[in-house]
Amino acid sequence: MNIHEYQAKSLLETYGVPVLRNKPVFSAEEAGHFAYHDFISNGINTIVLKSQIHAGGRGKGIVYDVATNQQIDIDGKPLRGVNVVTGGNVADKAYQIAKKTMGNKLVTLQTGEEGKIVRRMLIEEGAAIEKEYYLSILLDRATSKNIILVSTEGGVEIEKVAEETPEKLITEYIDPAVGFTEFQARNLAFGLGLSGDAYKNFVAFLPKLYTAYEDLDCSMLEVNPLIITKDQKWIVLDAKVSIDDNAMFRHPKLALLRDIEEEDPLEVEASKFDLNYIKLDGNVGCMVNGAGLAMATMDIIQLSGGSPANFLDVGGGANVERISNAFRIMTSDPNVKAVLINIFGGIVRCDRVANGILQALQKVTVNVPVIVRLEGTNAVEAREILKNSGMKFLVADTLANAAKRVTEALS
Repeated sequence: MNIHEYQAKSLLETYGVPVLRNKPVFSAEEAGHFAYHDFISNGINTIVLKSQIHAGGRGKGIVYDVATNQQIDIDGKPLRGVNVVTGGNVADKAYQIAKKTMGNKLVTLQTGEEGKIVRRMLIEEGAAIEKEYYLSILLDRATSKNIILVSTEGGVEIEKVAEETPEKLITEYIDPAVGFTEFQARNLAFGLGLSGDAYKNFVAFLPKLYTAYEDLDCSMLEVNPLIITKDQKWIVLDAKVSIDDNAMFRHPKLALLRDIEEEDPLEVEASKFDLNYIKLDGNVGCMVNGAGLAMATMDIIQLSGGSPANFLDVGGGANVERISNAFRIMTSDPNVKAVLINIFGGIVRCDRVANGILQALQKVTVNVPVIVRLEGTNAVEAREILKNSGMKFLVADTLANAAKRVTEALS
């Protein structure tokens, strides 16, 4: 589960991680009000307004009018997702920026042309930045260890750094039997070329961040940029936190932070029925049991000349209700021109799956070709059930045959 920047900073602050004074706002009126009462009245004359969406690249992103799809300008310049406001009339400027931003869409490199609607913003005080760094903590599945990654190249896409200057990436793998140690914090500090107060403060700062990562069951915690100020203090300037969905049962309060308006509507609907569904941009809907088989099925679709419209794992218990909901959700995507069902009968028998498919199609109207490949226990009986159903299935008995059927369905 992804959360917004302001939510991430609120959580990190409880672990003693330093963040700047900030305030989330949900209307232009709140932006103007809090800019004055929470910032200007406290002697803060430089503030930053940040659009809160689940996507990166907000600083370079441009706000577009959602009705006309025209770029919105302010003071003769494109309105961005992150805006620094200083000088006179700060509260009025904050109001104007929020008014032009909220309810409209922000287009960044990560959102694509469709952009994302901005429904909330974050007001934050300005900072005297000496240098920007990059830091992230995540699980390295190849080693089954958490990894801390830091770089002197903060504020830019880490993928670009990894590709062009990989020597600027410094890593530490955390042994789960030992945990994060102080000497590893020192190694990272030396790797960044730190000394003096900057070094000492970094070594004290890093364990707090790692504790937050573990306690919150994060799948990723990214700080970009992590800044050091003129007085050698480390501050989280931007934070992206993703919480492991499998650990949410331990964090019922964190579940309240979910913003379903930032998620794909079909993925939200699928989650109601415990379906592992991820929407993609292709034209062939696929329904599979098992993540590995799902990946192989997506490859088969691609090799056949199609493109997967989704990842959908219905799990071991492919019963009538799950199949019905899977069909309904898949075919709600207007891009789907064919459906490929690829089920291996291990936990569940293939003949039961076949009967489940027939019963599901009595509840859901499907107007695109349906290719079915069932293999495993009672697969022969299952294929006979489908062939004798009177419905126009394209039945495949091998993966190669399934690919051929997909090609035929799309032609």
